[in-house]
Amino acid sequence: MGAELRRIRQRIRSVRSTAKITRAQELIASARVGRARERASAAEPYSREISRAVSALVSHHLHIGHALLNERPDASRVAVLVMASDRGFAGGYNHNVIKHGQALRALFERQGKEVVHYVVGRKGAEWFDFRGLGTAGRWTGSTGRPEYATAAEVGQTLIEAFDMPTREGGVGGVHVVHTEFVSMLTQKAVATRILPMEVEEVEQEDVRPPGGFPKAPYEFDPSPHEVLDALLRKYVRSRIWYMMLSSAAAEHAARRTAMMAATENATELIEKLTRQANEARQAEITTEITEIVSGAEALEHR
Repeated sequence: MGAELRRIRQRIRSVRSTAKITRAQELIASARVGRARERASAAEPYSREISRAVSALVSHHLHIGHALLNERPDASRVAVLVMASDRGFAGGYNHNVIKHGQALRALFERQGKEVVHYVVGRKGAEWFDFRGLGTAGRWTGSTGRPEYATAAEVGQTLIEAFDMPTREGGVGGVHVVHTEFVSMLTQKAVATRILPMEVEEVEQEDVRPPGGFPKAPYEFDPSPHEVLDALLRKYVRSRIWYMMLSSAAAEHAARRTAMMAATENATELIEKLTRQANEARQAEITTEITEIVSGAEALEHR
């Protein structure tokens, strides 16, 4: 009985140590998710407005064309960028985004298309390596706190792959699988096509100065062609930047939820083990009392 009590007490100490770690991880994630949400919120208006500017430019100059807007006649190869995380302890965060990416890959393969994988995050890279799946590019080390330089590098790499003909190793489309931050308890893995860009038609506003002619809401200098080229490349980088920030916020929220659940489970397990230890201790005390009483009675009857 003494050995059983020691085993239970040793397990209680082990679970308490684990609970301290999960509680610390929960507090760290709670602090980081707020900052990550602020960064994503600050970047969202720029991403939205640059998309509107591109749509307005193309809508008002219908004769303008650009390689990043045109559907490729040969789209037999497509690029899929999967945004995972560098660290674990985030519940189903990595599993969900990788599962969504593989579902997208299966869809393209059924359509007879070859999928070229790019990955952000160490956990995603490890998943591809473990299964022997090659990646055309990978970026690790900054998913918890993304850097714009990384987003710009990712965007430039994808633009270069899209600019290159598929027969020379390029791709006819670029899709990004990332996680959207919905709330502290809900994060949703989604797939978004960023190239070729889908342009929404924007009606020109009738801005008429007093006694004058309608004035266009946008003026472009230098030429619309040069402005469009610069805007489209900034558009790709800004979209990837915002997706990385949103994924970071979702990662911290998922880790906070997972660590909170782990701490609660550890607390419940400690309570259960404490009851078992008390029962074992009571049984040990009862046995000791019984042995003492039995010994005393034996001495009386000698």
